[in-house]
Parts: sequence; C-alpha cells; structure tokens
Amino acid sequence: MRVPPTSTGLVAAAVSFIAFGTSGAFIKPLLEAGWSPAAAVTVRALTAGLVLLPFVVVSLRGRWGVLRQARWPVVGMGVVGVAITQVLYFAAIQRIPVATALLIEFLAPLILVGFTWAVSRRTPAPVVLVGSVLAVAGLVLVIGPGAIRAVDPIGLAAAFGAAIGCAAYFLIAARPNDGLPPVALAGAGLLLAAPVLALVGVTGLLPFTAEFGDVPLFGGSAPWWVPLLVVAVVGTALAYASGITASGILGSRLASFIALLEVVSASLFAWLLLGEALTPLQFAGGALILGGIAAVRAERPVEPAAVPVLSAPHS
Repeated sequence: MRVPPTSTGLVAAAVSFIAFGTSGAFIKPLLEAGWSPAAAVTVRALTAGLVLLPFVVVSLRGRWGVLRQARWPVVGMGVVGVAITQVLYFAAIQRIPVATALLIEFLAPLILVGFTWAVSRRTPAPVVLVGSVLAVAGLVLVIGPGAIRAVDPIGLAAAFGAAIGCAAYFLIAARPNDGLPPVALAGAGLLLAAPVLALVGVTGLLPFTAEFGDVPLFGGSAPWWVPLLVVAVVGTALAYASGITASGILGSRLASFIALLEVVSASLFAWLLLGEALTPLQFAGGALILGGIAAVRAERPVEPAAVPVLSAPHS
C-alpha cells in the first residue's frame, strides 16, 4: 500500500523535531564542562556533515552535476540556514535571556506567514491566523511567560535576525532545489556551515573554547565526545535531513509550525534525562501549539502547490 506523501512528511517532521529536541540535554553537559556554544555547534556541524557524507554520495549516485546546479541553495542552507542563524542566536543569548532568544527565534512561522502574504498579496485564511495566535501563545507558555521582558536592543536585533535565518531555512528546504536530494542538501549545507562557524570563532566574534576531558552525564561521567556524537548524529544529521525532507513535502509554512514542537520535545527530554520538572503551563502550551498546527493544516496552503514533491531518491 502506497503511503500518502503528506503522511510521509508528517512522520519526517516528527522525527526532526524529536531529534532536534535531544540536543539540549546532551549539549548542556559540554557547556557545563567549559565548552563555549560556538565551539560546540562548530564541531557538531562538522561531525554531522561527515556522518551524512556517505549518504550524500549514495543519494547522488554519481550525479555531481546536480550538486553544482543546486550550489546556491546549498550556500543558502549552509551560510544562512545554519551558520548565520546559529551565530546570531548565540550573539543574542550573550545579551538577553535564553528563553527570550528562543521565543523570538521561533517566531519564524509568523515571518513565513507574513512573507507569503506579502508575495502573494492574498490575506491568509482565518484558520491560519488563528493557528498563528494559538501556536505563539503555546510557545510563550512552554518557554515561560517570564521570557517577555524589556531587554538589550542589540540582543533583540540578533534574535530577530536568527528568526529570519530560521525562516530562510524552511524556505530553502521547501524549494525543489534542482532535484538535489534532501540528505544531500543537509550534508553539504552542514559541511559548508562548519568552516564559517569556525571562522567566527577564530576571529573572536564569539567565545570559542573547548575542554577535552570527561564531562558530567546523567549522574555519571563520560568522555567529551560521547554527548557530542549523540548531538551530531541524532540532534543534527538526522534532524536536518528529516527536517528538510518534511519541508519539501509539506511546504515551509506547515513544516515551520510543526517545528515549534521542538521546544516541547526539548522540555520532555530535559525532564526525562536531566530531571528538570515540567509545569502545568508547559503542558497547556504544548496543547496550544498542537491546536495551532491543526488549524494551519486545516487550510489547503497555496505555497506547496509551487513546491511539488520531489521524486528525489530517499536513501
């Protein structure tokens, strides 16, 4: 029996937000051991790109011309969707609370709604507007109402820049990209992002430190590379490859709303692995996000009609 493309896209989106959600629980021990966020994300991107490299080679099947034809989407994904978004996010959390930066970055779905509205000059359907309100309200509850406060304007600007970069990630992922398979776009983008991130560290724009001893991990200790490898393989390689696949099938708008569940997933993993308690407000927020996704999905979006499902080989 043939699985409908939309179902495949929803499964890929679920895999992506769950995989992304594991990152915090495994990155936190590295940060507590002395790793700077910029150093951790640079090694994470490089390792994930190398992990995906064999899958990139297999998916292309010698069609290297496809990679050359899709060079601009690859550059956009690596430089904007990954590197610049990460740099701006880390620049933001140096000046404003992490919860505030996350809340602003995850406004990306609203940016996409506004972008589509501006380009198509068609007012979004009421269900989309209702879904947007529900999703943002849920996001505020999951992250914490205290995230909304008066903060440093430079930090706010950096966080909004990260939100735009996040929106660009979904737009690039949803495009046909000249037949480039999703896994190839993910792998090539991550390999390109790694040296860009390293350059930011070398120039001193962001702190760039690493410690190569044992790190605390769930009540015990482990070599530094254990949590980093988990983050690279699951929280980065799998997360980006499945996320790009989902965007190509579902379209950037719906995929970006579903990605809001990454915050819920991260909270659940923090509860299960780190013992960080969940509050009733966070459960209520998760329910509101699900309601927002259901409302957005209830409309048959215009955008995916211009983004046909790729017949790219799935490895």
